[in-house]
Amino acid sequence: MGAVRLSTATLGDVAGRVAVPGYDRTGLQIGIVHFGAGAFHRSHQAMYLDRLMSAGQARDWAICGVDVLEADRPKRTSFRSQDGLYTLMIKQPDGSIAPQVIGSMTEYLFAPEEPDAVLDRLADPRTRIVSLTITEGGYNLVHATGEFDVTNRAVLRDLVPGAVPGTVFGFIVAGLRRRRANGVPPFTVVSCDNIEANGNVARSVLGAFADLAEPGLGGWLRDAVAFPNSMVDRITPVTTAADVDRLAEEFGVADEWPVGCEPYVQWVLEDDFPAGRPRWQDCGVQLVTDVRPYELMKLRLLNAGHQALAYPAALTGYKYVHEAVADPVIADFVLDYLQLEARPTVPDVPGVDLDDYIARLLARFGNPAIRDTVARLCAGGSDKIPKWVLPVVRQNLGAGRPVARGASLIASWARYAEGSDDAGRPVDVIDALRDEITGRARRQRSNGLSFVANERLFGDLARQTAFTEPYLRALDSFHQVGARQTLAQMSS
Repeated sequence: MGAVRLSTATLGDVAGRVAVPGYDRTGLQIGIVHFGAGAFHRSHQAMYLDRLMSAGQARDWAICGVDVLEADRPKRTSFRSQDGLYTLMIKQPDGSIAPQVIGSMTEYLFAPEEPDAVLDRLADPRTRIVSLTITEGGYNLVHATGEFDVTNRAVLRDLVPGAVPGTVFGFIVAGLRRRRANGVPPFTVVSCDNIEANGNVARSVLGAFADLAEPGLGGWLRDAVAFPNSMVDRITPVTTAADVDRLAEEFGVADEWPVGCEPYVQWVLEDDFPAGRPRWQDCGVQLVTDVRPYELMKLRLLNAGHQALAYPAALTGYKYVHEAVADPVIADFVLDYLQLEARPTVPDVPGVDLDDYIARLLARFGNPAIRDTVARLCAGGSDKIPKWVLPVVRQNLGAGRPVARGASLIASWARYAEGSDDAGRPVDVIDALRDEITGRARRQRSNGLSFVANERLFGDLARQTAFTEPYLRALDSFHQVGARQTLAQMSS
């Protein structure tokens, strides 16, 4: 049996092989424009909407996926040839998978080639929500201050009068400006990125861009547009050739860009949608008045836990996350960091036992079917560490609590940024600030504080003895005896 190429025309054939949408997609109307149509969005928000559509709801809330980065160009051909359809492969710990075709994204626009079509979608009165998964680094923040970086070249190009937008900021603000001119109420902006108070951050950066674009526009945007905060959770690694091959060989479905993910999924969302929203409460989304306890739980435990695991695992030579979690030395370090330093900074979360949550995290990390890579977790440390780890360190310092494990986590990143593991094998440091952080890391054997003296990332931490003492001890130990022995000594 040959594999059937996934598309609208072949859904009838595919239906005999995997689960497919049970609703008629031809009658769907776009109500959401989503920037960043990557794997996570497709395993999470688009999946939730597909659930609603399968229940006969949300027919006027289909998704138009939009990408603005040149690196996303390969998606264009795949999404269009498959009419926006893709296969979600839910990977169980026992190695089995449950594939299902998701149909909630009915249009895809590649903004560098179709800017006018993107602006038309944003201005359309039927578009009532604009959502974002543009990564932690996509908000163009100066890490030390949290302010919008007005020196960014792409932003400056968008601010030239009459310029065609090239950034998410440029597109959204232009869309809102057009709606205001046409007397159309603004859409709601929903950030689904792993940033504390992500809705507030989205309001801040878009307001700052609007201030620069037109006098008075930023003030109107901040007052008129709703920016609900949200917490999103589902481990979703990068799609591999093995995923594509397995889907074709075991299920007979040829999908150029399936998505693999863990079974666990959660979305907690502030219920602030003046322009309307789907009935997300009917498909498992938690609608609340205050997301903050949930987001701190997720960012400071799951996301920071990934960072606590990532760099020691890379230095030790592990390729996959589940392999690293199976090492008791690394697992104990992660668990101790979460329980002893991260958890004291997390407030009580309604309906959640934090001990159980932390224990489940390690089980989720250890799912061998996910085959999440250590390299994925290590990438982009300059965007992740300041948002997920440094707030914990600073809060503990302010309260006079220990920071030894947080300092060791940061020291492991500094050691990793030297570009080699403990066996001397090269590691590929993938980071927007690669040259800056690797340059500082390679000077730290003679100047121990050179890495954390970068005030752009760390503020004044290099001047706080309560941090620098455990940091320097850990960094010296990483150099002298390696990551695994350093962590073993900490837990002994």
